[in-house]
Amino acid sequence: MRIGELAAAVGVTTRTVRHYHHLGLLPEPARRANGYRHYALRHAVVLARIRRLTELGLGLTEVRDVLADDAGKDLAEVLTELDEDLARQEAAIRERRRRLRALLDAGEPPAEGPVSPELAAVLEALPADGSPMAVKDREILALVDTGASPEDRGRLSAALRGVLDDPDTVARAREAYALLDALADADPGDPRVERTARTLAACVPDGLPVEGQPDLDNAVLGAVYADLAPAQAEAVRRMLEIVLGVER
Repeated sequence: MRIGELAAAVGVTTRTVRHYHHLGLLPEPARRANGYRHYALRHAVVLARIRRLTELGLGLTEVRDVLADDAGKDLAEVLTELDEDLARQEAAIRERRRRLRALLDAGEPPAEGPVSPELAAVLEALPADGSPMAVKDREILALVDTGASPEDRGRLSAALRGVLDDPDTVARAREAYALLDALADADPGDPRVERTARTLAACVPDGLPVEGQPDLDNAVLGAVYADLAPAQAEAVRRMLEIVLGVER
């Protein structure tokens, strides 16, 4: 058989055959005097087996192990590992579908979505009122929600929901957003910075213990500060100092 005939018999392309030659999976046959490769039945049998193994989901390195005479893993071991991997993928897909269904059942997702159902409930209760700082706050919460562990995400959402159920706290949040918006063109030394910081600190919920002494100038906070006007950044920095009990 020529390469085209071999490929057609097994149901692959000639390019695939050449790729398997290049990887050493399929031995190259001797060439005839006219320069053409001549494939025997054995080549077709091996190529068919490669196709069956890859269709099961084996990678080409695993196929090589199965085909090799001195294989470090026999076929049963490779297939068992593949079955276990597929089981993990199934579990991950089920979890993704569960989360997707929860988002769909919650109705119209927030502008920052998709976010966890827990944060979606928080964002629904969080006042906005067209405040530019409220928009930034929601974006930052979505960032935190994405990077947090499930335990930290649950703790944060529970704490936020707890305070947002209090009308007085919601009113303070609206006041804090208004104060921050008013600092957009202010100088960092503006006396309103301290009032804004203390109003912000009063909005921080209890139940969020901080382990150790965090770096108030770490990379993530640095990015937050850079995204704010100078006076707004100073107010946020000062709020963190108040919450953490850091003396100036």
